[in-house]
Amino acid sequence: MSPDNSGFNFDQAVVWITGASSGIGAALAQEMARRGARIVLSSRREKQLHDVQQQCVDAGIEQASLLILPLDIEDHSSMPAAVAKVMGLFGRIDLLINNAGISQRSLCIDTDLAVYRKLLDVDVLGQIALTKQVLPVMVEQGYGTLSVTSSVAGKVGAPLRTGYSAAKHAVMGFFDALRVEVAHLGLKVTTIVPGSIRTQVAHNALTGSGSANGVADPNIEAGMDVAECARVIADGFAADSEEIAVGDGPEMGLLDMKRQDPTGTFRLLEQMAADQTQTHRTHQRQ
Repeated sequence: MSPDNSGFNFDQAVVWITGASSGIGAALAQEMARRGARIVLSSRREKQLHDVQQQCVDAGIEQASLLILPLDIEDHSSMPAAVAKVMGLFGRIDLLINNAGISQRSLCIDTDLAVYRKLLDVDVLGQIALTKQVLPVMVEQGYGTLSVTSSVAGKVGAPLRTGYSAAKHAVMGFFDALRVEVAHLGLKVTTIVPGSIRTQVAHNALTGSGSANGVADPNIEAGMDVAECARVIADGFAADSEEIAVGDGPEMGLLDMKRQDPTGTFRLLEQMAADQTQTHRTHQRQ
Protein backbone atom coordinates (compact mmCIF):
# COMPACT_ATOMS: atom_id res chain seq x y z
CA MET A 1 0.00 0.00 0.00
CA SER A 2 1.42 3.38 -0.95
CA PRO A 3 0.43 6.94 -0.08
CA ASP A 4 -1.90 8.78 -2.43
CA ASN A 5 -4.70 11.29 -2.29
CA SER A 6 -7.51 8.75 -2.47
CA GLY A 7 -9.48 7.46 0.49
CA PHE A 8 -8.47 4.52 2.62
CA ASN A 9 -8.52 1.15 0.86
CA PHE A 10 -9.33 -1.64 3.33
CA ASP A 11 -8.44 -4.51 1.00
CA GLN A 12 -5.49 -6.29 2.67
CA ALA A 13 -4.77 -3.19 4.80
CA VAL A 14 -3.44 -3.81 8.32
CA VAL A 15 -5.87 -2.22 10.77
CA TRP A 16 -5.12 -2.17 14.51
CA ILE A 17 -8.17 -1.55 16.73
CA THR A 18 -7.95 -0.99 20.46
CA GLY A 19 -11.01 -1.38 22.65
CA ALA A 20 -11.95 -4.13 20.20
CA SER A 21 -13.65 -6.50 22.65
CA SER A 22 -17.06 -4.80 22.52
CA GLY A 23 -19.09 -1.83 21.34
CA ILE A 24 -17.81 0.32 18.50
CA GLY A 25 -14.44 -1.46 18.41
CA ALA A 26 -15.98 -4.91 17.92
CA ALA A 27 -18.38 -3.58 15.29
CA LEU A 28 -15.52 -1.87 13.44
CA ALA A 29 -13.57 -5.13 13.40
CA GLN A 30 -16.48 -6.98 11.79
CA GLU A 31 -17.12 -4.20 9.27
CA MET A 32 -13.47 -4.02 8.25
CA ALA A 33 -13.29 -7.80 8.02
CA ARG A 34 -16.11 -7.62 5.48
CA ARG A 35 -14.07 -5.05 3.55
CA GLY A 36 -11.03 -7.30 3.32
CA ALA A 37 -8.72 -5.82 5.96
CA ARG A 38 -6.22 -7.70 8.06
CA ILE A 39 -7.02 -6.90 11.66
CA VAL A 40 -5.26 -6.64 15.01
CA LEU A 41 -7.71 -6.91 17.92
CA SER A 42 -6.58 -5.35 21.20
CA SER A 43 -8.25 -5.01 24.58
CA ARG A 44 -7.63 -6.06 28.16
CA ARG A 45 -10.37 -8.71 27.85
CA GLU A 46 -8.80 -11.58 25.93
CA LYS A 47 -11.80 -13.92 26.17
CA GLN A 48 -14.07 -11.37 24.53
CA LEU A 49 -11.44 -10.78 21.84
CA HIS A 50 -11.74 -14.44 20.85
CA ASP A 51 -15.50 -13.95 20.50
CA VAL A 52 -14.90 -10.94 18.22
CA GLN A 53 -12.34 -12.96 16.27
CA GLN A 54 -14.99 -15.57 15.52
CA GLN A 55 -17.44 -12.86 14.49
CA CYS A 56 -14.83 -11.53 12.05
CA VAL A 57 -14.28 -15.01 10.63
CA ASP A 58 -18.04 -15.31 10.19
CA ALA A 59 -17.89 -11.98 8.32
CA GLY A 60 -15.50 -13.50 5.81
CA ILE A 61 -11.95 -12.91 7.04
CA GLU A 62 -9.36 -15.72 7.11
CA GLN A 63 -7.99 -16.77 10.49
CA ALA A 64 -4.46 -15.94 9.33
CA SER A 65 -5.51 -12.34 8.75
CA LEU A 66 -6.41 -11.83 12.42
CA LEU A 67 -4.16 -11.21 15.39
CA ILE A 68 -5.46 -11.23 18.94
CA LEU A 69 -3.14 -8.93 20.88
CA PRO A 70 -4.24 -8.35 24.50
CA LEU A 71 -3.22 -4.87 25.61
CA ASP A 72 -3.79 -2.75 28.70
CA ILE A 73 -3.78 0.81 27.40
CA GLU A 74 -2.51 2.02 30.79
CA ASP A 75 0.57 -0.23 30.60
CA HIS A 76 2.78 1.92 28.39
CA SER A 77 5.80 -0.33 28.92
CA SER A 78 4.06 -3.18 27.07
CA MET A 79 3.50 -1.17 23.91
CA PRO A 80 6.89 -1.52 22.17
CA ALA A 81 6.58 -5.31 22.30
CA ALA A 82 3.00 -5.08 21.02
CA VAL A 83 4.08 -2.98 18.04
CA ALA A 84 6.93 -5.40 17.36
CA LYS A 85 4.48 -8.32 17.34
CA VAL A 86 2.22 -6.61 14.80
CA MET A 87 5.17 -5.75 12.60
CA GLY A 88 6.57 -9.27 12.93
CA LEU A 89 3.34 -10.79 11.63
CA PHE A 90 2.13 -8.24 9.09
CA GLY A 91 5.20 -6.11 8.32
CA ARG A 92 3.33 -2.81 8.40
CA ILE A 93 0.53 -0.85 10.08
CA ASP A 94 -1.81 1.00 7.74
CA LEU A 95 -4.43 2.25 10.19
CA LEU A 96 -4.40 2.58 13.98
CA ILE A 97 -7.80 3.17 15.57
CA ASN A 98 -7.34 4.33 19.16
CA ASN A 99 -10.76 3.25 20.38
CA ALA A 100 -10.13 2.11 23.96
CA GLY A 101 -11.87 4.26 26.52
CA ILE A 102 -14.21 4.62 29.44
CA SER A 103 -16.99 7.10 30.16
CA GLN A 104 -18.33 8.78 33.30
CA ARG A 105 -21.68 9.41 34.95
CA SER A 106 -21.18 11.62 38.00
CA LEU A 107 -21.41 15.23 39.08
CA CYS A 108 -18.14 17.07 39.56
CA ILE A 109 -18.94 17.76 43.22
CA ASP A 110 -19.29 14.00 43.83
CA THR A 111 -16.28 12.82 41.79
CA ASP A 112 -13.06 11.67 43.41
CA LEU A 113 -9.88 13.08 41.92
CA ALA A 114 -8.73 9.49 41.32
CA VAL A 115 -11.64 9.06 38.89
CA TYR A 116 -10.49 12.06 36.87
CA ARG A 117 -6.98 10.62 36.84
CA LYS A 118 -8.31 7.27 35.61
CA LEU A 119 -10.28 8.92 32.79
CA LEU A 120 -7.25 10.89 31.66
CA ASP A 121 -4.94 7.87 31.92
CA VAL A 122 -7.22 5.66 29.83
CA ASP A 123 -8.86 8.11 27.43
CA VAL A 124 -5.92 10.43 26.79
CA LEU A 125 -2.49 9.21 27.84
CA GLY A 126 -3.12 5.64 26.70
CA GLN A 127 -4.07 6.87 23.22
CA ILE A 128 -1.06 9.17 23.05
CA ALA A 129 1.34 6.48 24.29
CA LEU A 130 0.30 3.92 21.67
CA THR A 131 0.23 6.53 18.93
CA LYS A 132 3.80 7.53 19.79
CA GLN A 133 4.88 3.90 19.41
CA VAL A 134 3.17 3.49 16.03
CA LEU A 135 4.12 6.91 14.67
CA PRO A 136 7.78 6.03 13.88
CA VAL A 137 6.61 2.94 11.99
CA MET A 138 4.36 5.04 9.79
CA VAL A 139 7.01 7.72 9.32
CA GLU A 140 9.41 5.02 8.14
CA GLN A 141 6.73 3.62 5.81
CA GLY A 142 5.95 7.07 4.46
CA TYR A 143 2.21 6.49 4.84
CA GLY A 144 -0.44 5.46 7.34
CA THR A 145 -3.51 6.78 9.15
CA LEU A 146 -3.70 7.51 12.87
CA SER A 147 -7.15 7.90 14.36
CA VAL A 148 -8.97 8.24 17.66
CA THR A 149 -12.53 7.76 18.82
CA SER A 150 -13.51 11.00 20.52
CA SER A 151 -17.14 12.03 21.13
CA VAL A 152 -19.65 14.82 20.75
CA ALA A 153 -18.60 15.38 24.38
CA GLY A 154 -15.20 16.23 22.94
CA LYS A 155 -16.80 19.23 21.24
CA VAL A 156 -19.31 20.40 23.86
CA GLY A 157 -19.44 20.14 27.65
CA ALA A 158 -21.85 17.36 28.60
CA PRO A 159 -23.54 17.06 32.01
CA LEU A 160 -22.37 14.27 34.34
CA ARG A 161 -19.25 13.96 32.17
CA THR A 162 -16.81 16.63 33.31
CA GLY A 163 -13.88 14.21 33.26
CA TYR A 164 -15.02 12.43 30.12
CA SER A 165 -15.57 15.73 28.29
CA ALA A 166 -12.14 16.92 29.42
CA ALA A 167 -10.54 13.73 28.13
CA LYS A 168 -12.36 13.76 24.80
CA HIS A 169 -11.60 17.46 24.26
CA ALA A 170 -7.96 16.62 24.98
CA VAL A 171 -7.68 13.88 22.37
CA MET A 172 -9.41 16.09 19.80
CA GLY A 173 -6.78 18.74 20.43
CA PHE A 174 -3.90 16.28 20.37
CA PHE A 175 -4.90 14.58 17.14
CA ASP A 176 -5.83 17.84 15.40
CA ALA A 177 -2.36 19.15 16.26
CA LEU A 178 -0.74 15.88 15.23
CA ARG A 179 -2.49 16.07 11.85
CA VAL A 180 -0.76 19.31 10.95
CA GLU A 181 2.60 17.99 12.12
CA VAL A 182 2.62 14.79 10.07
CA ALA A 183 0.82 15.77 6.87
CA HIS A 184 4.07 16.65 5.09
CA LEU A 185 5.35 13.17 5.95
CA GLY A 186 2.53 11.50 4.01
CA LEU A 187 0.57 10.50 7.13
CA LYS A 188 -3.11 11.15 7.77
CA VAL A 189 -5.05 11.72 10.99
CA THR A 190 -8.77 11.11 11.42
CA THR A 191 -10.90 11.94 14.45
CA ILE A 192 -14.14 10.03 15.04
CA VAL A 193 -16.94 11.94 16.77
CA PRO A 194 -19.77 9.62 17.84
CA GLY A 195 -23.00 10.75 19.44
CA SER A 196 -25.33 8.27 21.12
CA ILE A 197 -24.52 4.76 19.89
CA ARG A 198 -26.21 1.66 21.33
CA THR A 199 -23.38 0.13 23.35
CA GLN A 200 -22.68 -0.67 27.02
CA VAL A 201 -20.79 2.60 27.47
CA ALA A 202 -23.25 3.96 30.06
CA HIS A 203 -23.32 0.71 32.03
CA ASN A 204 -19.51 0.61 32.14
CA ALA A 205 -19.08 4.31 32.91
CA LEU A 206 -17.41 5.34 36.15
CA THR A 207 -19.36 6.84 39.02
CA GLY A 208 -17.89 9.47 41.32
CA SER A 209 -16.33 6.77 43.49
CA GLY A 210 -14.89 4.86 40.53
CA SER A 211 -17.37 1.98 40.53
CA ALA A 212 -19.25 0.91 37.40
CA ASN A 213 -22.39 2.92 36.78
CA GLY A 214 -24.48 -0.13 35.85
CA VAL A 215 -27.43 2.00 34.73
CA ALA A 216 -28.85 2.39 31.24
CA ASP A 217 -28.79 5.81 29.60
CA PRO A 218 -32.03 6.50 27.69
CA ASN A 219 -30.18 8.55 25.06
CA ILE A 220 -27.71 5.73 24.47
CA GLU A 221 -30.49 3.13 24.35
CA ALA A 222 -32.23 5.21 21.68
CA GLY A 223 -29.03 5.84 19.75
CA MET A 224 -27.69 4.56 16.45
CA ASP A 225 -27.19 0.82 16.00
CA VAL A 226 -23.52 0.02 16.53
CA ALA A 227 -23.22 -1.90 13.25
CA GLU A 228 -24.56 1.12 11.35
CA CYS A 229 -22.11 3.30 13.27
CA ALA A 230 -19.25 1.08 12.11
CA ARG A 231 -20.40 1.33 8.49
CA VAL A 232 -20.50 5.13 8.69
CA ILE A 233 -17.02 5.25 10.19
CA ALA A 234 -15.58 2.86 7.59
CA ASP A 235 -17.21 4.90 4.82
CA GLY A 236 -15.64 7.99 6.37
CA PHE A 237 -12.17 6.45 6.13
CA ALA A 238 -12.89 5.35 2.57
CA ALA A 239 -13.89 8.93 1.73
CA ASP A 240 -10.69 10.28 3.32
CA SER A 241 -12.66 12.27 5.91
CA GLU A 242 -10.47 13.96 8.50
CA GLU A 243 -13.33 14.16 11.01
CA ILE A 244 -16.13 11.60 11.03
CA ALA A 245 -19.27 12.63 12.92
CA VAL A 246 -21.51 9.62 13.46
CA GLY A 247 -24.94 9.41 15.06
CA ASP A 248 -28.53 10.32 14.28
CA GLY A 249 -29.82 11.69 17.59
CA PRO A 250 -30.51 15.31 18.53
CA GLU A 251 -27.06 15.60 20.14
CA MET A 252 -25.49 15.70 16.67
CA GLY A 253 -27.04 19.13 16.14
CA LEU A 254 -24.88 20.45 18.97
CA LEU A 255 -21.79 20.21 16.73
CA ASP A 256 -23.07 22.98 14.46
CA MET A 257 -24.97 24.82 17.19
CA LYS A 258 -21.83 25.24 19.32
CA ARG A 259 -20.10 27.03 16.43
CA GLN A 260 -23.07 29.12 15.37
CA ASP A 261 -24.67 29.95 18.72
CA PRO A 262 -22.39 29.15 21.68
CA THR A 263 -24.54 31.08 24.14
CA GLY A 264 -27.70 29.26 23.10
CA THR A 265 -25.81 25.97 23.33
CA PHE A 266 -24.72 26.71 26.89
CA ARG A 267 -28.30 27.54 27.95
CA LEU A 268 -29.66 24.37 26.32
CA LEU A 269 -27.06 22.19 28.01
CA GLU A 270 -27.68 23.88 31.35
CA GLN A 271 -31.32 22.86 31.18
CA MET A 272 -30.29 19.36 30.15
CA ALA A 273 -27.94 19.25 33.13
CA ALA A 274 -30.70 20.31 35.52
CA ASP A 275 -32.97 17.54 34.22
CA GLN A 276 -30.24 14.90 34.28
CA THR A 277 -29.06 15.90 37.74
CA GLN A 278 -32.52 15.32 39.16
CA THR A 279 -32.70 11.88 37.52
CA HIS A 280 -29.18 11.08 38.66
CA ARG A 281 -29.95 11.99 42.27
CA THR A 282 -33.07 9.81 42.15
CA HIS A 283 -30.99 6.81 41.00
CA GLN A 284 -28.45 7.46 43.76
CA ARG A 285 -31.16 7.30 46.42
CA GLN A 286 -32.57 4.02 45.11
